[in-house]
Amino acid sequence: MLVTLDWMVIIGFIVLIVGIGLSFTRRAGKDLSSFFLGGRNLPWYIAGVSMVATTFAADTPLAVTELVAQNGISGNWLWWNFLAGGMLTTFFFSNLWRRAEVLTEVELIEMRYSGAPAAVLRGFRAIYLGLFMNVIIIGWVNLALMTLLEGFFGIPPEVGIWWCALGMGLVAIYSSLSGLLGVAITDTIQFIIAMTGCILLAVFVVNSEKIGGMQGLIAQTPEWSRNFFPTIGESGGVKGLAIGLGSFVAYFACVWWASWYPGAEPGGGGYVAQRMMSAKNEKHAVYATLFFQIAHYCIRPWPWIIVALAALVLYPDLENVRLGYVYAMRDFLPAGLKGLLIVAFFAAYMSTISTQLNWGASYLTNDFYLRFINKKASDKQQVTIARLATILISIIGIIVASQINSISGMWGFIIECGAGLGLVLILRWYWWRINAWSEIVATIAPFMAYAFSRFVLQWEFPNSFFVTVGFTTIAWITATFLTPPTDTDHLAKFYNKIRPDGAWGPLKALSNHQDKKSQLGNLIICWLSAIVMTYSILFLMGKLIFMEWTESAIFAGVALVAFIVLRIFLKRTRILAD
Repeated sequence: MLVTLDWMVIIGFIVLIVGIGLSFTRRAGKDLSSFFLGGRNLPWYIAGVSMVATTFAADTPLAVTELVAQNGISGNWLWWNFLAGGMLTTFFFSNLWRRAEVLTEVELIEMRYSGAPAAVLRGFRAIYLGLFMNVIIIGWVNLALMTLLEGFFGIPPEVGIWWCALGMGLVAIYSSLSGLLGVAITDTIQFIIAMTGCILLAVFVVNSEKIGGMQGLIAQTPEWSRNFFPTIGESGGVKGLAIGLGSFVAYFACVWWASWYPGAEPGGGGYVAQRMMSAKNEKHAVYATLFFQIAHYCIRPWPWIIVALAALVLYPDLENVRLGYVYAMRDFLPAGLKGLLIVAFFAAYMSTISTQLNWGASYLTNDFYLRFINKKASDKQQVTIARLATILISIIGIIVASQINSISGMWGFIIECGAGLGLVLILRWYWWRINAWSEIVATIAPFMAYAFSRFVLQWEFPNSFFVTVGFTTIAWITATFLTPPTDTDHLAKFYNKIRPDGAWGPLKALSNHQDKKSQLGNLIICWLSAIVMTYSILFLMGKLIFMEWTESAIFAGVALVAFIVLRIFLKRTRILAD
């Protein structure tokens, strides 16, 4: 199936990526800040592309293909709805994360809260996120690669796992030596290669004899598959994404702020927070996160969607509809470009895995080993532990991948068992009364509510989701007022360093920043205008592809107006301060 030229492309890519990673070994070995944050000197475009590359895993085009096969283009609203939360992070939190100057998201816990509860919470989240949750994500990404290998090469899963182990080994080598700086640079190259391969595939498939260009694709696909928006309300014969009012409210009005979800944490978190903290300054953190949201929602999906629509025509009887994308690669790419697209998928895989390894190792090293085991470790010892933690996570990740068949239900489980926590993660920046017990209770309560609603009430989503959010919210608010607030001196240090807006009444009297006018009104307008702008660009690109010129002009006009409003009000804020 692959010719010599394809193999040359694949081998050349591997040599390039490993070589780049190794070239940053010396710079990464200085200290933990250099290893995990690239010396806090990443320009916005590198940090932003690195975020986008991490969200583009080997399974992403396959997942989009499945959504389109089941519900048409409108099926993508199951992830498009997260834009509101992403833009909230951009304008309300990205500059604060950079200003905090912490090494990890988890380190913020003891900067914001005080006492033994804060220490326990930090240690727990270091292990829970850095190891447990991380290896589940790594296992999922490896499972997706195994699916690709089986569909393209006919490699059975029991053999594919060894190819995944080889890939993990390569990633572990360069990420454990090069640190975040090497990961971010390779992310940028990998993203360019991955998107180039996906765009070329879309061009070849659409212009194939069986499809006959874009007009042929439009003529051969049902109209419902090309609808951009879901149908709200239950309707028996409706095709496309048709969701009930309860599900609509849950997905579009609640999930983005209420639920903790990897890569879309309310208030920022995980590898997104890591990239914000690695930016040159607060302005670069804001621009990086804004670029990430636009690229994530507007640039990435359309090449996948086009191939997914073509797969409906080319492979109408597929039992596993996700494989339509893989078969299109196999059947329509010429020699050389097959190797390029395989490289594109490996690039997507490697960028995600390298970030997960580096990010997870930062928690195990900084927030567990250095905090609880050896506080006096030298810089050299710290970097050594970081590299060992990277290798440890990669080994456990491949073991997890070998033991699972499917964890698609895990993502719904994660959304519901993080429901209600999101509001605490947002308010801890904007309300002084939030304390460590608020976050502890908000972390535990969803599991209890989820178990009760699912196994006692036997309710499904969205009813179970509303029960979990309601119970968790009541629980953490009650815990907040039944427990003492964070120590005043400790909280004053946080307030004076971060200078947050919002309800900080008692602390403002102790601060040198009392005279500054609230920016919340301007930030809300920036947030809303950025959401409108991004969705308009997303739909504009789709309408241009389908040659619907009137709608294209409308979305272009809306995007332009939203951009002008965003530009005006962004200048009125202080979030672009150097």
